[in-house]
Amino acid sequence: MIQYALRCDQGHDFDSWFQSASAFETLKNAGHMSCAICGSAAVEKAVMSPRVAVPAKAETTAALRKPETEGEKAITALRRHVEANSDYVGTRFAEEARSMHLGETPERAIYGEANGAEARKLIEDGIPVAALPFLPNRKAN
Repeated sequence: MIQYALRCDQGHDFDSWFQSASAFETLKNAGHMSCAICGSAAVEKAVMSPRVAVPAKAETTAALRKPETEGEKAITALRRHVEANSDYVGTRFAEEARSMHLGETPERAIYGEANGAEARKLIEDGIPVAALPFLPNRKAN
């Protein structure tokens, strides 16, 4: 994927993603491109600066990972406490919380993921839940 800065003949600047440089040309030549602001079909690539990835230095990376403020330190401590004293149930959070509330499974401390509708339904049904100020760790592979 490639992102291009674009400009129409009316002077509107916008950007868009394309599968490749040739995909941009194919769409433009077929007349399938228009300004995102005014709809003009006269769209050209605008001047743009290249994006260059710069590897971070080890000390910079370490400094970015270190909590700096008292609030960040408190959230880090809360996360460690929750992870050490609770079971992660993933996307089954609403199902597990409801099952414990109904007495179908033994009560225990759990944390996981629920969408807004699931969380709202739990609260409406009198099941105590709270949003955590962090996302759960997820395995990438």
